[in-house]
Amino acid sequence: MTTITHKTAKASLLALWALACGGSPVLAQDLALPKGAKMTREVAQSKGAYALPIGPWTEEGGLPSRRIEGAVNVQSWRIDATGLTSLQLLTPLRDQLREGGFDIEFDCISAACGGFDFRFQTFVLPGPDMYVSLTDYHFIAATGPKGQAISLLASKDQRAGYVQIIRAGDTIGSVRATAKPVAAAVVTNSDFASQLEQTGHAILSDLVFQTGSSSLGDGSAESLDAIADYLTSNPSRRILFVGHTDAVGSLEGNQALSRKRASAAVTYLRDRHNIPAEQIGADGVGYLSPVASNLTPEGRKANRRIEAVLISTE
Repeated sequence: MTTITHKTAKASLLALWALACGGSPVLAQDLALPKGAKMTREVAQSKGAYALPIGPWTEEGGLPSRRIEGAVNVQSWRIDATGLTSLQLLTPLRDQLREGGFDIEFDCISAACGGFDFRFQTFVLPGPDMYVSLTDYHFIAATGPKGQAISLLASKDQRAGYVQIIRAGDTIGSVRATAKPVAAAVVTNSDFASQLEQTGHAILSDLVFQTGSSSLGDGSAESLDAIADYLTSNPSRRILFVGHTDAVGSLEGNQALSRKRASAAVTYLRDRHNIPAEQIGADGVGYLSPVASNLTPEGRKANRRIEAVLISTE
């Protein structure tokens, strides 16, 4: 067996073999990532196997998968694009697969995939080369006309996006990902519709606050514009904006500040898009629901955020 590694990947290979359980050959398929993407790790086996997830993890049935045997190539990429969502990171790649004759077998977001259990029962390269947020990731499994398989996994932190690409089948050949210029996807109504209706919430990562501030500034906010389109197209839907803060200051003060941040999103939708008051609301929880450690500047920045929560029940 021939094994090629980028960096030290012995542990990753062992994990891949332990998880493997999948079936067929791979087409030479170049995938173009956004300009500036950098490969952080590559693991390749000339003879291997991969368990391609083809459905969500469930408590009753575990993680359904298909056995793909042959060469296996795993790559992780870092993309310095903090304004992109995990959906946006994968949408261009999904389009390229479809154009190449691949069928999308499974496409899910975070909780709809199976959340924590899905993430830890499928193969993922270790950090810091690959990062996966348990509440914000997107997974796609695709098969080609000859049985070849490709899986895509995307997530992000506050500084960068991360994409893992696994190709499996009888021949790898020149299969590789290339960092070609690709127009960054615009936050669209369908993006937010999918994320909100599958996971029930979405972090509005393009809204950035300084410590103690609740100002959105004078510019436009793509995430809020997309939510306005979504609410206009779905008048029965209701969204609650929930503000969050870092842990600097008192709980009482931070709860008040977080409500102001959420209210700023409501004001934006009301004033710029005439969204009815019954479709939007605001609340704040201060520093009680962090997504990162408050011990670092990066963590505190991540915690200063607004989340859109879908509160419709029908």
